Amino acid sequence: MMTQRTQTSSCTLRYKQRFVTSCRPLVTLSSAAPGKTTLGFVGMGILGVPMTLNLLKAGYEVVVYNRNIQKTDPVVAAGAQVATTPRECAQRAQYIFATLSDPQAAISVANGPDGIASGISAGKGYIDISTVDAETSNIIATAIKSTGASFLEAPVSGSKAPAEQGKLIFLTAGDEELFKAVEGPLDVMGKAKYYLGGVGSGANMKLVVNMLNGSMMAALAEAMALADKSGLSQADLLEVLSLGAMANPMFALKGPAVVERSYPPAFPLKHQQKDLRLALALGDSLGQPLPVAAAANEAYKMAKAKGQANSDMAAVYEATQH
Repeated sequence: MMTQRTQTSSCTLRYKQRFVTSCRPLVTLSSAAPGKTTLGFVGMGILGVPMTLNLLKAGYEVVVYNRNIQKTDPVVAAGAQVATTPRECAQRAQYIFATLSDPQAAISVANGPDGIASGISAGKGYIDISTVDAETSNIIATAIKSTGASFLEAPVSGSKAPAEQGKLIFLTAGDEELFKAVEGPLDVMGKAKYYLGGVGSGANMKLVVNMLNGSMMAALAEAMALADKSGLSQADLLEVLSLGAMANPMFALKGPAVVERSYPPAFPLKHQQKDLRLALALGDSLGQPLPVAAAANEAYKMAKAKGQANSDMAAVYEATQH
């Protein structure tokens, strides 16, 4: 693990960590580098496994944790080490990444009895990739920063294939020094990264992006259903769309799944519906009407009721079928 550089400081308000008021030495975060920095990764799901594999391929030592230890098998085979708790993962690594399914899971992993906050310390950083609301992100940030450690929210735009290809887009906010310290790992896992300001900005940007993503998929599903009922070829519709102003990678990727009515999960429908729910709550808190997103949310809820929760988000098409 890379040695941390420290400098002594008097106990003043110049100490930059907002939630830590005790007198501690200032700690300069070292830049993560292969062969020098041990990284942690919590959450071995659709995104976590390929992201960890890319870090290992780049030469980083990685300690992983997942509640179901069997899901760590692919990364262990590639050289990852396994921690028995999030706390142990935080103790053994300098910078810890996590991608969890929802706000409740994110808070539990960060703030629980054996959570990240109980094992992290000054000179280390926690990077939460989960898609959560700004309130959840601030709860986690407060707990992490109270230990003297740094916090960065970093939800991603992209699903399974971009994760495998190292082409995710990171929407980060929080401690800018930590953002700069983990630029190397972020570049390994993604094609672009944005620093958006204080905690909550990254979470809100991700909700806006996923709200649009889910609404577009619901609209495509309705269009393909109407084309089919009209006696038109759904494949022809997709080709027409690909040649005009509405051409986009998501329609090209998800359209064929609708044609085949086969939905292997790249981005599970239940997570897309969760993100729509969180975006609608954000709109409510700001007094911003979101009628299109609200209608899309109902379509995803209908698809969930039809047993499609764990299918890919393209399964929202099933809400159009009676």
